Amino acid sequence: MSQLSFFSAESVPPALADLTGILAAQGQVVQVAGAARLSVVVEALWRAEALAEMIADAGLEPEIARTDENTPLVRTSVDDRLVGIATEWTRGAVKTVPAQWLPGPRELRAWTLAAGSPEADRYLLGLDPHAPDTHSPLASAMMRIGIAPTLIGTRGARPALRISGRRRLLRLVENVGEPPENPEALSQWPRV
Repeated sequence: MSQLSFFSAESVPPALADLTGILAAQGQVVQVAGAARLSVVVEALWRAEALAEMIADAGLEPEIARTDENTPLVRTSVDDRLVGIATEWTRGAVKTVPAQWLPGPRELRAWTLAAGSPEADRYLLGLDPHAPDTHSPLASAMMRIGIAPTLIGTRGARPALRISGRRRLLRLVENVGEPPENPEALSQWPRV
């Protein structure tokens, strides 16, 4: 058993802002009649279940469904408390990154749950291929918290921030905390 880091996601109380990590990945936010909803399509059910737990911890009602392609989808209930996030993360109908956004431990955990994957001795945090203007600001935000990534795949269908090097990986691992209790999660979780 590893020791809980002072900076890990488990040491920070849940908040609505945690869910912005979903938007750093391929998540979407839509405004609906004075309220908003966050949603994200993920590659595996364990990811949807862990994100649903984070949504519930933040005080919202989660829903897990399937897309037409039978891929897991997790979303929040429509809630007026999400309007601020929707306003900050969109310009018109285009997803954008707020200028001062910095991913804290729980935001990094949500991002890792939504789109994290190992790559040999490195780790990838997936980006939204449909929102290329968010890629560089997200890389900058990661640099400002001391995890300098490399932006990769910007011309392909799987853009990501690659985190490499022992110190950077250790910082990511310390922030995101322990993996969900699922065997599949363990193989997809960052480690040093």
